[in-house]
Amino acid sequence: MSWQLQEAKNKFSRVVEEARHHGPQVVTVRGREAAVVLSIEEYNTLTRHEDSLLEFFQKSPLWGVDLDITRDQDLGRDIEL
Repeated sequence: MSWQLQEAKNKFSRVVEEARHHGPQVVTVRGREAAVVLSIEEYNTLTRHEDSLLEFFQKSPLWGVDLDITRDQDLGRDIEL
């Protein structure tokens, strides 16, 4: 559902209840979407970080590909200053 800012301010308790029971509530300012009110459950779902960085890379489609990551030992050329 969409709420004009003034109406959302006046009926904030209802906006929160609607978010808890019926999903995200959009707040508009001058006819343009400006904010969303979410239930805490939905917020936690969106911000949950279950995997560690290692697990993230292990799930990569490139996991197990043999990459040459050795560094070239060339130090460049000698120059006089």
